Amino acid sequence: MVGLWSHFACADLPGHPSVATQLAAFADAVAYAEKAGVTPEIRHIANTAAALTVPESRLDLVRFGGAVYGVSTLPGGAPSWLRPAMTLSARLALVKRVPPGSGVSYGHRYITDRETTLGLVPLGYADGVPRGAAGLPLVSAHGRRWPVAGTVCMDQFMVDFGDEPVTAGEEVVLFGPGDHGEATAQEWGEALGTISYDIVTGIGGRVRYRYRGGDA
Repeated sequence: MVGLWSHFACADLPGHPSVATQLAAFADAVAYAEKAGVTPEIRHIANTAAALTVPESRLDLVRFGGAVYGVSTLPGGAPSWLRPAMTLSARLALVKRVPPGSGVSYGHRYITDRETTLGLVPLGYADGVPRGAAGLPLVSAHGRRWPVAGTVCMDQFMVDFGDEPVTAGEEVVLFGPGDHGEATAQEWGEALGTISYDIVTGIGGRVRYRYRGGDA
């Protein structure tokens, strides 16, 4: 027998009483195994959240998951020394000046209250952009955040740029490491009532990936 392991249920809820209870139960199980003649080479129980916040849980090995990519399920996200590795960006497929009173996207849940510039981003919920992002200022361009205008469609969504002089082909950033004020996956998760893991793993296969630091 090489190892004994378990997994925390609530390590991403700092101070949750179940963490200490599970750690004690695991210690009892290891002692029981050793009494039966089993000497495990490796004992491990700490997932990302526990490895970061519960030092006594680290034992012989820790299991970093999202932390390998700079994200975590802890409130407020990963510590600052972990850098989010993933950036999601797109280029505006269309830019259009519209008058006040223009209904935008399905259901006209967003109606312009002034003359404004709309930009069409060619990503939608089929690509992993949550439909619940409507109205949230989560898209970055020209050094600031802009709101998602109206319903997120299957293949696209709109952004209201006001009077900002944007053009088709310009890059917009949905999330990244936050170096330039762009939203992070953690912010997307918090805004939508979920976790950063849900955001980054939800990006679909139609999105083109580029990996830095390795072969193309």
